[in-house]
Amino acid sequence: MAIYAVGDIQGCYVELQQLLEKIHFDPAQDKVWLVGDLVNRGPDSLAVLRFVKSLGDSAMTVLGNHDLHLLAVAAGVAQLHRSDTLDELLQAPDCDELLTWLRQQRLMYAEGDHVMVHAGLLPQWNVQQAAQLAREVETALRGDKHVEFLAHMYGNTPNVWDDKLTGYERLRVITNAFTRMRICKVQGEMEFKFKGEVEKIPADYLPWFDVPQRASQDATVIFGHWSALGLRVTPNIIALDTGCLWGGPLTAIRLDNREIIQVQCATPVAKNW
Repeated sequence: MAIYAVGDIQGCYVELQQLLEKIHFDPAQDKVWLVGDLVNRGPDSLAVLRFVKSLGDSAMTVLGNHDLHLLAVAAGVAQLHRSDTLDELLQAPDCDELLTWLRQQRLMYAEGDHVMVHAGLLPQWNVQQAAQLAREVETALRGDKHVEFLAHMYGNTPNVWDDKLTGYERLRVITNAFTRMRICKVQGEMEFKFKGEVEKIPADYLPWFDVPQRASQDATVIFGHWSALGLRVTPNIIALDTGCLWGGPLTAIRLDNREIIQVQCATPVAKNW
């Protein structure tokens, strides 16, 4: 059995199939971990969701910001953006079934020494605390009041974690850290506008994974979300968003030996980080 982690797919169904064929993925024996953003901007979000759902326990998915955006649009609490490519999915006869499945997915998954999230972990969160906080959002998303949660999900404040936070402010900070964060200050203050290369990070900010004494540094954190960062593999982080959507490759890594497998983008869209 092999476990492969795959970077942001964002509706790139053809490339996903090519990648799984290249690694000889066998759902009866192997597992694939997906770092979130299954949908949007790419050409075939509907096919991606149908396929990943069909894999059952052979696939482990965490939710990304585009996945949450889809749920919010479908719930009527957010509007489609000009660059969204979700119409076919939203009009599909099995849309409700797919979105119900999507709401059951996790914000964070941990197994052994590996932790998978879409964007990152705040530097003061250890793995155990992060798992507990992820469950708070997962419970809200799966519950009867999930539409109310989605309606309060958006916003950039508060942008610093505080254990005393309650209600939707607490859930918003947790959601933003797991699905939107790229950079923060040493004290964990998040900034959400920056999407560029590491060399252009604003003064006083760091990539979240470079904050000194980060509480989760004993684990290997697998994430995507930051296409301008690209592929980065170190002893304790694996960044897998290589921008397939924008013309880069779709990337997988085999976790036991860190073998990198890639396929090239078939039809890139215009770059719009």
